Amino acid sequence: MTTFVDRVELHVAAGNGGHGCASVHREKFKPLGGPDGGNGGRGGDVILTVDQSVTTLLDYHHSPHRKATNGKPGEGGNRSGKDGQDLILPVPDGTVVLDKAGNVLADLVGHGTSYVAAQGGRGGLGNAALASARRKAPGFALLGEPGDLRDIHLELKTVADVALVGYPSAGKSSLISVLSAAKPKIADYPFTTLVPNLGVVTAGSTVYTIADVPGLIPGASQGKGLGLEFLRHVERCSVLVHVLDTATLESDRDPLSDLDVIEAELREYGGLDNRPRIVVLNKIDVPDGKDLAEMVRPDLEARGYRVFEVSAVAHIGLKELSFALAELVAKARAARPKEEATRIVIRPKAVDDAGFTVTREEDGLFRVRGEKPERWVRQTDFNNDEAVGYLADRLNRLGVEEQLLKAGARGGDGVAIGPEDNAVVFDWEPSVTAGAEMLGRRGEDHRFEAPRPAAQRRRDRDAERDEAEQEFNGFEPF
Repeated sequence: MTTFVDRVELHVAAGNGGHGCASVHREKFKPLGGPDGGNGGRGGDVILTVDQSVTTLLDYHHSPHRKATNGKPGEGGNRSGKDGQDLILPVPDGTVVLDKAGNVLADLVGHGTSYVAAQGGRGGLGNAALASARRKAPGFALLGEPGDLRDIHLELKTVADVALVGYPSAGKSSLISVLSAAKPKIADYPFTTLVPNLGVVTAGSTVYTIADVPGLIPGASQGKGLGLEFLRHVERCSVLVHVLDTATLESDRDPLSDLDVIEAELREYGGLDNRPRIVVLNKIDVPDGKDLAEMVRPDLEARGYRVFEVSAVAHIGLKELSFALAELVAKARAARPKEEATRIVIRPKAVDDAGFTVTREEDGLFRVRGEKPERWVRQTDFNNDEAVGYLADRLNRLGVEEQLLKAGARGGDGVAIGPEDNAVVFDWEPSVTAGAEMLGRRGEDHRFEAPRPAAQRRRDRDAERDEAEQEFNGFEPF
């Protein structure tokens, strides 16, 4: 049964925002007390957070679909809907978040580090928030926005100070078991270790972590054996330790050739040339192993390596090795740049940035793209004429109609707002201003005005109708 997973695909869905409420306050002797519809609640976010108690991505391997809760709709009496609850997903230290194309979105290192993988939708405004001096009683509310839907990949790169690399059965697991309190599986056959093992070592005043990286053989960087799956766990380590077997029974192997093969695989993988190396000649408790270690040590030192002869079984040379590693780890930590205080980067928009673009496509369709227009479309209830008119007013004030005219749009041309896979398409008529006025003074409820005589109300109503008809019939856009 799988117990260690370091790469998963995760499908996350943030919560949808709650819809706003269209309501009019009513009470005894005051049946029309004004709009009192509350706002919808915000949808919950999906947040990845580093948790030191989590060491594997196994939970997400079995349950890759995760969704936050939706915001509640607003209610009458100016009661806003409840916000959706954020979904916190704990991940191991060293988790890298990538999109489907392989681009790095976040590198989560350090307890408590978090990343919002999917953002919840905004709640829609109720008609109380939409009321104004001109629009005293809106008969509509804005819809809540849908939350983000994303497919992301999580990769775990073990966070350790020292990495033990070498051929299978070179004694890496035995070495980590005696240097630390870790208890990895140990046997005398290749690929005993199927997952990276972590151990904590204390040498004097220095405490550091050591990792056993399994499965390196010739061709590991191209996917042979287990190397390709676990080479990425070496990336974060400050020190590399070559564990060489001096008592191997394979006739075509020796410590020098083993070292050359592993170094070639590390170079092929890339990004590890600047890491300090130490060579450990293991299994010197075996008579032939001791002789071979003394034979190859001068050649290794001539190459510039610091060499330690040890025996994990007989506990020989472990103290010297432990303190040497602690010294290198301390130097690596001191050389790291100090973390700077969090800086807020402000990028003001350009003076001539309209906030949207209008482009003409090959089929003659005009496409409007921009954060505001697309968000306003998502918030509009197209079953409500008043809400549609409100959208038209907003787009007109933003300058969308003016840009469509400049782009060469004519009456009856198709206009799409939004991306190709999720756009609202309509036949455009360059009469947004007139149409908005005809819908007219929409949201104004004459029942809130001072009483007028019936004859006066009829005359005013007829005059408004005649004025609107004249304006509509006489409007010439071109």
